[in-house]
Amino acid sequence: MNTPLSVSATATPAAPFVPAERIRSIGVSEIVRLTQEANQLKRQGQPVIVLGLGEPDFDTPAHVIEAAHQAMLQGDTHYTVLDGTPALKAAIQLKFHRDNGLDFALNEITASAGAKQVIYNALMASLNPGDEVILPAPYWTSYADMVLIAGGVPVVVPGTEANGFRLTAEQLDAAITPRTRWVFINSPSNPSGSAYSAEQLRPILDVVLRHPQVWVLADDIYEHILYDGHAFATPAAVQPALRDRTLIVNGVSKSYAMTGWRLGYGAGPRALIAAMAVVQSQSTSCPSSISQAAAVAALTGPQDIVAERCRAFQARRDVVVASLNASPGLRCRVPEGAFYTFANCEGVLGRTTPGGALLRTDADFCDHLLREFHVAVVPGSVLGLAPYFRISYAASMADLQEACARIQRACTALF
Repeated sequence: MNTPLSVSATATPAAPFVPAERIRSIGVSEIVRLTQEANQLKRQGQPVIVLGLGEPDFDTPAHVIEAAHQAMLQGDTHYTVLDGTPALKAAIQLKFHRDNGLDFALNEITASAGAKQVIYNALMASLNPGDEVILPAPYWTSYADMVLIAGGVPVVVPGTEANGFRLTAEQLDAAITPRTRWVFINSPSNPSGSAYSAEQLRPILDVVLRHPQVWVLADDIYEHILYDGHAFATPAAVQPALRDRTLIVNGVSKSYAMTGWRLGYGAGPRALIAAMAVVQSQSTSCPSSISQAAAVAALTGPQDIVAERCRAFQARRDVVVASLNASPGLRCRVPEGAFYTFANCEGVLGRTTPGGALLRTDADFCDHLLREFHVAVVPGSVLGLAPYFRISYAASMADLQEACARIQRACTALF
């Protein structure tokens, strides 16, 4: 009869966990971390107004919710085709034709668990170690981290406030090397709210045309959130010669207030889409069947609610921009789209808080706003460009007005 060995006598102490090299220098999204910290203060009873996450405060439209309800009642709760049901792909196909004048075959379309996964799939499917990805700054912080995880090298090209934070053709030409694989164009932009017109895109795309190894990733997620009569422009429509080197990324999260449904989509050359499906097959597999049914209703149903909510965002933008520009030491350009302001805070740096703390960086200023005035915003330094800070005005008008009043008081109290 065998006698079991004593675990305490024979076990070797476990070695400490060591994360994979690919993520060792990367944490969770800094925007998410800052928002979690602010929410923790709220749970402790602090009157914190959180203007960090880019999430509409509106509810998902009723007809979209009903479509999901009906899908569940009809048993549409099983695995679907890997990268999108035929019904969803047909709805996406219709959307591109209707809104952008672009026609894609169904095998040139993919659907994933959010636009973020579409980008991640594309990078994992296309980057080899050392390949470069050009990121015009300021940029959504996850871009750079996803490039790093995929083995690529982020090449940051700083925009200027005077040029609306837009990439110029000259900057792009200077940044391209033989290792360049992608250039990202996010319009309207998170975090700056800047948007490119077709005329502003053309010289940039002309540069890409001269470099056949370079592809364009067009992040169009804020497509329908534009103000003051600005017309949306997407690279593949502006320069058809680049259609076979362009991936369009979009989704239902921002326009239709469906962030929690996690449904994004993309369109591009079928070889790329097929390679992205391989990545997805070994990670999340298909998107939620229920979310796909809801997205069909969002994309094919009435669109008037999108314009209605855009008008509400514009009213909020106007209040926030005016208040920031009335705050001593701050300066804020008027964004063309999305639901963010990206304000310059250089004028408050080098000054001292009533508690005696010297504000050296935009992060110091944002931390002061959170700790002493209970307003959570995102420093530009985590978005690739300092000294700025981002406000998401996808919040109630009452919260925005109170937050802006607190920011004004914070700036006035500095010496």
